[in-house]
Amino acid sequence: MAFVTSDYDFSTDENYPDDDLCSLNLSPVEVITQTWIHTIICVFGLIGNTLVIVTYIFYKRTKTMTDVYLFNVAVADLIFVVALPFIIYNEQNSWLMGPAACKMLRSAYSVNLYSGMLLLACISGDRYVAIVQARRTFGARSSTLIYSRLICSAVWVFAVALTLPTLIYTERFEEPDLVAETVTVTCQLSFSKNETAMLMKVLVPSLQMSIGFLLPLFVMVLCYSSVMRTLLRAQSSQRHKAIRVVLAVVLIFIVCHLPYNVALLDHTMSLFKQRSCEVEKFKLRVLAVSRSVAYLHCCLNPILYAFVGVKFRSHFQQIILDLWCYSKKYIYSARSSRGTSDICISGLRSTDGSNNMSSFTA
Repeated sequence: MAFVTSDYDFSTDENYPDDDLCSLNLSPVEVITQTWIHTIICVFGLIGNTLVIVTYIFYKRTKTMTDVYLFNVAVADLIFVVALPFIIYNEQNSWLMGPAACKMLRSAYSVNLYSGMLLLACISGDRYVAIVQARRTFGARSSTLIYSRLICSAVWVFAVALTLPTLIYTERFEEPDLVAETVTVTCQLSFSKNETAMLMKVLVPSLQMSIGFLLPLFVMVLCYSSVMRTLLRAQSSQRHKAIRVVLAVVLIFIVCHLPYNVALLDHTMSLFKQRSCEVEKFKLRVLAVSRSVAYLHCCLNPILYAFVGVKFRSHFQQIILDLWCYSKKYIYSARSSRGTSDICISGLRSTDGSNNMSSFTA
């Protein structure tokens, strides 16, 4: 049973001194633990992001720039959580779905990473404009909605472009495991030329760390620090809760993504050095654990950016009410069914769409 611990595992026998035989496969306990963790991430990420998408499509009629960004973040996270069960299945079953699935599934996380992180940076920029530059932009934000859609389109194109190395060089191949005396089927970056390998070994993780983490973090810290200064000066009963939300957004982003990027940086810097089998095993375990922590962010995004808003929560409550009404439609008699249907339609129509939801309003 193969379970690849890293998308950036370029190790070969020549990396280890004294021609040691080294098996980097996870133990059965580690496989089961990671499977359960990823399953939980998948379930909660699927529920949360689906609710965000449904709310924005059917219940929130007036869209702001933040709404457009949040919708696209939910789509990016949903792509990944849908792909995650297939990744788990293939890693535990020697990639039975073939080379095409190997390429597409490995690319799913990369697209999610770049698009999701850049869109979160866009949200922080939009919150800066809405709160810090509120007087200068008053009355003009609704007319710039088209720009948010263009920005989202550009982010998706950029994310796909940055994912191309992963899509092109990821291969499914078999290699003998001399320690376990079995054949290990892996799906990871593979290169036919040493020059290309040396370049991509550094380029791919470097792009992930710089554009997928450092750039969004820099933008978020810059924008949200200005937002917090403005909120601290404001005489509002809601400012303390808004400040807590801002702090939570930044801190959870750092907690989720900093460990993985530090582990990835350490792993990348040691690629061209000899290292012992035990050290390599330890580094890959740390990389796998921190990567699972990074995956958690796709579950937390709906809570941090959508459900903190009163208007969004009211739309979510309307979803629950309508689901309850429509379920009664198939239980009661024809007469009560007709009355229940009328209630559901009137409830849906009564939802107020003429709001500018802020992610930092109570």
